[in-house]
Amino acid sequence: MKIAIMGSGGVGGYFGAKLALAGNDVTFIARGAHLDAIRANGLRVTTDTGEMTVNPAKATDDPATIGPVDVVLFTTKLYDTTEAAESLKPVMGPETFVVTVQNGVSGADLIGDVLGRDRVLAGSTYIISHLEAPGLIHHMGQFQRIVFGEVDGTLSERGKAFATTCADAGIDVDFSDKVLTTMWEKFIPLTVMSGMTALTRMPIGPILSDPELSAMVDAAVAEAVAVGRAQGVPLHEKAADRVQKTVRAAPYDTKSSMLVDLERGKKMELPWLSATVAKMGGELGVPTPTHAFIAAALKLHAGGTARP
Repeated sequence: MKIAIMGSGGVGGYFGAKLALAGNDVTFIARGAHLDAIRANGLRVTTDTGEMTVNPAKATDDPATIGPVDVVLFTTKLYDTTEAAESLKPVMGPETFVVTVQNGVSGADLIGDVLGRDRVLAGSTYIISHLEAPGLIHHMGQFQRIVFGEVDGTLSERGKAFATTCADAGIDVDFSDKVLTTMWEKFIPLTVMSGMTALTRMPIGPILSDPELSAMVDAAVAEAVAVGRAQGVPLHEKAADRVQKTVRAAPYDTKSSMLVDLERGKKMELPWLSATVAKMGGELGVPTPTHAFIAAALKLHAGGTARP
């Protein structure tokens, strides 16, 4: 398949490398020093068990130079979504579709508003991977999973084709007819852990060790589950219990990526996490005082403070 990777950092870079090494025609959309390094030396990916290198690697900061592709794997931060989607218009042929595995539950709608809702398949990814240096991705652990599907739950031929391509590349993939449930099952613990760790500037362990903050975690979980159900998402009857177990199973020193972004003075995905839960709750008549407080307390930091 001819594939464009929109956002070639830890997630997109890893999966793009796997797809390229399996023989697919992959172009990495990147910028700055990362783009320069990929062009000069290829894209390297280190893992706990070895290393893989795509060299030469196709890379550009201008999607218009790629031409129409079969599929775009979309992995940018949520705050870059609309601008990135606009830049993809030149690669969209008659049958081109986009698979988004971004955080949150808003990405598919944001991309669809630009490129057409029928062009977008939604999904989630389960991976611990980051950009260690320009041209170098580091993947930790064994997880490297993509779950995606049509928003309406149909098992389309295009989805099946991309799932087969991923599987042939050694990616753990699931083309699902229940992708909205999957996304919310990831979104709820993500938004709770992101909000609480960024709010307190602490890893999850100390938060859960404090009775008042632990109760606040449980309240945030319950609110997000209630909003999901009010949205019509068929969550399990014990969804809140399951999420609480997931949060409590995290290593003591776990920091969310949003906390790391806050510490580094970078932009945060807050508007698409706790702020989205609070906004949806307001529209649906579901009380969300915990997420509303998190969103209000952090909003002055959402744009980042780092300077070039």
